[in-house]
Amino acid sequence: MGEITNVSEYEAIAKQKLPKMVYDYYASGAEDQWTLAENRNAFAKILFRPRILIDVSHIDMATTVLGFKISMPIMIAPTAMQKMAHPEGEYATARAASAAGTIMTLSSWATSSVEEVASTGPGIRFFQLYVYKDRHVVAQLVRRAERAGFKAIALTVDTPRLGRREADIKNRFTLPPFLTLKNFEGLDLGKMDKANDSGLASYVAGQIDRSLSWKDVQWLQTITKLPILVKGVLTAEDARLAVQSGAAGIIVSNHGARQLDYVPSTIMALEEVVKAAQGRIPVFLDGGVRRGTDVFKALALGASGIFIGRPVVFSLAAEGETGVRKVLQMLREEFELTMALSGCRSLKEITRNHIVTEWDHPRPVPRL
Repeated sequence: MGEITNVSEYEAIAKQKLPKMVYDYYASGAEDQWTLAENRNAFAKILFRPRILIDVSHIDMATTVLGFKISMPIMIAPTAMQKMAHPEGEYATARAASAAGTIMTLSSWATSSVEEVASTGPGIRFFQLYVYKDRHVVAQLVRRAERAGFKAIALTVDTPRLGRREADIKNRFTLPPFLTLKNFEGLDLGKMDKANDSGLASYVAGQIDRSLSWKDVQWLQTITKLPILVKGVLTAEDARLAVQSGAAGIIVSNHGARQLDYVPSTIMALEEVVKAAQGRIPVFLDGGVRRGTDVFKALALGASGIFIGRPVVFSLAAEGETGVRKVLQMLREEFELTMALSGCRSLKEITRNHIVTEWDHPRPVPRL
């Protein structure tokens, strides 16, 4: 294996290194996996309109997210059970994010607790929340995240039930016996029973609240001062409701194509959501980002930043903390190059006119 030169190359290495059950869990999408492929393919429907002869000797990629300054608009999405990928798991991811000057989102279903991740040192961290049937569990978890210094809650709203991931059913997926869902360890919710299908699907059916609705988004605001990002919005209608419900931001996400198959790619859904939000709250994207060009395209369509998921667990499996650091560095360098070659010196200079999409009408040449 030669030197790794791009983010996507980590997937094959992870496949070699990981047990089949673990690799399949990370890699799979729902059912036919149409949306899984589409999350990537849709980026190819967007082309650049680069501007030339602009002084790009200084490029500034810094931005703020919910008032927190970060080095670039590239952040880490929540992915579950990272110690299945590497013994250091979420600790390694947290250190890599901090070193890169960006935000890590910790999964509810992490194999390290909020306190353990906080102990890795300084860094801006968000906490992804699943709402359990037992609201005392939820309130306790949110309080712990707050106390551990987490700065926002990313509320996952696309999972009243777990999507049908057929590899997990075939493999009878379950959390390896030496690991626990650390945030729930003391609540007797930290283990997953072996099931006749996917152990995770059975766990979700037993514990996660299917009745979750917009009123719960408001309830959450009564139990925490932390800003709430609604993760899993794909339509203008829900974007408007998120704004009305007091959300601090929206994450356009299809859960890495793991929930409802045949939803659009997130990059295709993005513009509709951005327009509906009307600039009142920031809109972020996750799903299918593997290149700096993808980051630029998302920002040109109105995203305030993006999150990466699978590249983190694949690089973690391959090279631990070093791998995650490299993924963040490669994306940063590619994004900086894309900005320079497009004639953009700061994020605010990236505009809709820097791209053309398959769904644009042939646009009249902008008048001078």
